[in-house]
Amino acid sequence: MKRKPVILVTPSSDKKGAEFSDASISLSNLYTDAIIAAGGLPQVLPATTSKEVIAESVERCDGVLMTGGDDIDPKLYAKDLPENLAKTIGPLDPDRDIWESSVIEETRRRGKAFFGICRGHQMLNVALGGTLIVDIGSQVEKPLNHRRMDKKMEQVHEVTISGDSMLRKIAGVETLGVNSTHHQAIGRLAEPLRAVATSKDGIIEAVELKDSANEPFLLAVQFHPERLLDRNAIFLQLFRSFIEACAHARQKNV
Repeated sequence: MKRKPVILVTPSSDKKGAEFSDASISLSNLYTDAIIAAGGLPQVLPATTSKEVIAESVERCDGVLMTGGDDIDPKLYAKDLPENLAKTIGPLDPDRDIWESSVIEETRRRGKAFFGICRGHQMLNVALGGTLIVDIGSQVEKPLNHRRMDKKMEQVHEVTISGDSMLRKIAGVETLGVNSTHHQAIGRLAEPLRAVATSKDGIIEAVELKDSANEPFLLAVQFHPERLLDRNAIFLQLFRSFIEACAHARQKNV
């Protein structure tokens, strides 16, 4: 039987008492279901800040899927926040920030494929030296409502995709309807990245590497394609393209 590419999936975490007496990990089945549907084998990263464990986990996998979740600690990208913005910050998980930063560092160092979703899209930018818009409603002029928690599984606005991007090649369309459940977004882009999709209010909805010719697959999106697999075949194709890139890289390294 042909070996499926192993995809390391980063989870969210719950504090003690949220469900069990100790801390626990939390992960929507939709992420792992999407990986399986696309031909991959998901493996969930333990909630650990151990660099040794993270390094070996990344080394053994064929690609990394970084998932959505709560806000990233603003200390990682902003020195001081005005009180009105500080009040908008949701629950923080400093340990998750640490392990995801380490995962990104190891992924880049080892040349593994990477697919980031929502928080994973933002974390990639922060880990590579970029910043975030702390609160879209407070900092963006005439913004769309990006926090549609009432319609998590529905396409609520369109994004425009750059014609020369890998995302455009995968999707095959210039505009795509997406869901939207966030109040933060990429601010200043990290130097290695370029924006390849935006909403009509200017929010960056997808990023790739500026120079990807000799680099592994890297794509991060602000929306949640794993929630939209039954809405448009394009969303499953995003996962399939990621899995195919992982399979190709593994065959080269065998």
